[in-house]
Amino acid sequence: MALGVSLPINRDSSDGFAMNYSVKETLRQNFIMLLLTNPGERVMEPAFGVGIKTFLFTNKSENYRSPIIAKINQQVKRYMPAIIIGAIDFAEPAQDLNSISMRITYSIPDMAIKDLIELTI
Repeated sequence: MALGVSLPINRDSSDGFAMNYSVKETLRQNFIMLLLTNPGERVMEPAFGVGIKTFLFTNKSENYRSPIIAKINQQVKRYMPAIIIGAIDFAEPAQDLNSISMRITYSIPDMAIKDLIELTI
C-alpha cells in the first residue's frame, strides 16, 4: 500500500506515479521538504519551512551555522516532533563558497528509524 507520491514526481507504469511505500521514505521526504521550503511558501501554513536556501549568501563568519541549526531545531520541534536530531554537521566545499553542505543524522525512536540526510545547496 502506497503512503504518498514520491517527490520529485515521476511517471511509473504500475501506479501512474512513483510512490513511497514505507514510513521511513515518507518521513525522510517530509523532512527534506521542511528543510527546503521557505517560510511563506506553503499555503495556509506561513511559518512552515526552514528556508535553507536563504542562508546561502550570508557572511560565512564563525557563527553562521548557529542560526541554521536553531531554525532546523525550531521547525522540527513544531512540525515533526517525533524526530530526534542526532547531529547537524557542515562541510565546507573547497571550490564554491556560495554553497552549504550539511549532514543531518536523525532518529524516530517510536518507530526504530535511524536515517541520514545529506544536502548540498
